[in-house]
Amino acid sequence: MTFPRLFLIFIATVGLSHAAIEVNGIAAIANGKVITKREVAFQLAPLLAQLQARFPRRGPIFQREMKKAQDQILQELIDRELILTEFKNKLGGRLPKEAIENEIKRQIRDLYNGSEKEFLAQLKKLGMARSKYAELTRKKLIVQAMRAQQFNDAAPPTPGEVQSEYSKIKREFRDITKDKITYEKIYIPKALPDQIVLPEDQLTLAENIATQLKNGGDFAKLATEHSTDAFADKGGKWPETPRTDLSPEFATIIFNEPKNSIIGPLEDKFGFTIVRTLSTVDGPAPPLTEVKKVVESRIQKQKNSAAYEKWITRIR
Repeated sequence: MTFPRLFLIFIATVGLSHAAIEVNGIAAIANGKVITKREVAFQLAPLLAQLQARFPRRGPIFQREMKKAQDQILQELIDRELILTEFKNKLGGRLPKEAIENEIKRQIRDLYNGSEKEFLAQLKKLGMARSKYAELTRKKLIVQAMRAQQFNDAAPPTPGEVQSEYSKIKREFRDITKDKITYEKIYIPKALPDQIVLPEDQLTLAENIATQLKNGGDFAKLATEHSTDAFADKGGKWPETPRTDLSPEFATIIFNEPKNSIIGPLEDKFGFTIVRTLSTVDGPAPPLTEVKKVVESRIQKQKNSAAYEKWITRIR
């Protein structure tokens, strides 16, 4: 597909003695509006942390998943600018500040386990001011409103459709900061006190343990023999733990895996973790009455998706 009004500049470089030197921070230009690599990086950060944890060897699967995520995020940011141009930002002045702040709070809850500290640390890491992120969020909400306004000619959702859709997605609406989990854990550190070990060898050990577990190995026995975790002497079994006690990327991975599956080895900066989830308790989901408009909007969006895709392809 070609984009006559769109210029993708993933990395602008010049060649000097066979070296590539970055000359600006542009990820794309859409109708004259610059999308910076910093914006893409911030949107990508939570998923990148999960991928880095899940794929310690950074192999082909890691590269493929990261590229797919980057492309998707960049396309969403491009489409956002194209839509804003198409509608000339008609709703911008009528968007209340509290709507922007509520959306930022939702993202902090869902992507950073409710930790404002983690969120601000990520902003600081990428050199993005909170006001800049608020502006990006404002644009996102405007585009959502414009899309809903432009594509609302499908039949209104029936009560049955609303109830069915709510049943499918109500878990997404839950307060994840109230999630709890019971799990077993084996932790293999990258370094050991008074011993010379290589992180590569420790990763190989963790991979071998995970393979044994997937083949029916005794979790408690292997935890007692190899883990340096606080509960290794109890066979690696942790008591029920609040989600907020876990890192956001670790929590996202293990809460979304089927019960009793072997997860890992997952990498952090100190070592490698192997987990078996025993049970989870979801945080409370809001009643349908509180999210009915959101559910109806999602159904309407699904019904109008074909018209939207035809339209967004044209303006691209």
